[in-house]
Amino acid sequence: MSARRRRSIFDLVREYVEEIESLADEIVERFMEKPSWDVASQTLEPLCDVYVSRDNVIVTADLPKADPESIRISSIRDDLIEITAKMKVKVRFEDLGVTHRRGEFTCFCCRVQLPVPVDISKAKAKFVKGILEITLPRKKGYEIKIE
Repeated sequence: MSARRRRSIFDLVREYVEEIESLADEIVERFMEKPSWDVASQTLEPLCDVYVSRDNVIVTADLPKADPESIRISSIRDDLIEITAKMKVKVRFEDLGVTHRRGEFTCFCCRVQLPVPVDISKAKAKFVKGILEITLPRKKGYEIKIE
């Protein structure tokens, strides 16, 4: 007859608590706000908005002091684009009213998750008064015939 050790109720409760703590840490990590800057790469993340209509997806990005010649829009996937632009002037934390941090920023960079797949080859963009507006046509699927 083999001797089997029974786990105590305290061991079971400790395991459950550890499992709940790890799930809570994962949820907090996933949904916590991250800073909108990266001092190491000297980039700021611009404010972006995504509007989905029947035919198009319209992405607007606020790029104040951006050099229009340096704006780049690249497609990562059907539903993810990256916007980068260099600034005409450097911006420091002190310029933004932050006195407890040091660093300066020379460009904008952000990845915008799109809720639907788009056709990046037919995209149109315009840059007016520091606002970049990108119009992306939605990818068309196939029609399902009803019998």
